[in-house]
Amino acid sequence: MHKKVAVILSGCGVYDGAEIHESVLTLLRLDQRGAQVQCFAPNIAQLHVVDHLSGDEMSESRNVLVESARIARGKIKDLREAKIDDFDALIVPGGFGAAKNLSDFAVSGAQCTVNPEVLRVAQGFASAGKPVGLICIAPAMAAKIYGAGVVCTIGTDADTATALGQMGAEHQDCPVEDIIVDEQRKLVTTPAYMLAESISQAASGINKLVDRVLELSEG
Repeated sequence: MHKKVAVILSGCGVYDGAEIHESVLTLLRLDQRGAQVQCFAPNIAQLHVVDHLSGDEMSESRNVLVESARIARGKIKDLREAKIDDFDALIVPGGFGAAKNLSDFAVSGAQCTVNPEVLRVAQGFASAGKPVGLICIAPAMAAKIYGAGVVCTIGTDADTATALGQMGAEHQDCPVEDIIVDEQRKLVTTPAYMLAESISQAASGINKLVDRVLELSEG
């Protein structure tokens, strides 16, 4: 039976939304493994909009769900429609959207909060014992989802790792091509573009993460 996987996107673009390479690599690997995928995103305004050519903030507003639909080729649903019972696993790609739109980690650091719908869905998977994959900076939400003691990685960035530790997470350094697995909680994390210098480097860890998430979903 094909596994059903929910993927939460956070916009479209590394500086203000979902990291596009990470998102596409995730969707590609899931398809290669025969999984059935449904993309979701919260129907909220982005924290801000960044010109990805200049890096400057722009004086306009964009919607996270609408922007995420660009990556999903329009096949996406409001996160409020997500039902945990319909899926075997959850994966959240990174990009600053995970730290600006799905949570406010980029602004508040260790004092951050997670969007209520994102928290509802992620904690629902956790409570049901279903595997979750968090990529790049998305593991910054791990302690809010699972509580103190959760094991995860964002790579090797000392400042970010310290913030995760202050939130109660147990951070483990990890090279770009590898994953960290909290077997007890069925949480899989990988650094991706926290460390990657090329799309192939990002793919090396993301492929392992997707594979491990699917293995854990076998129960």
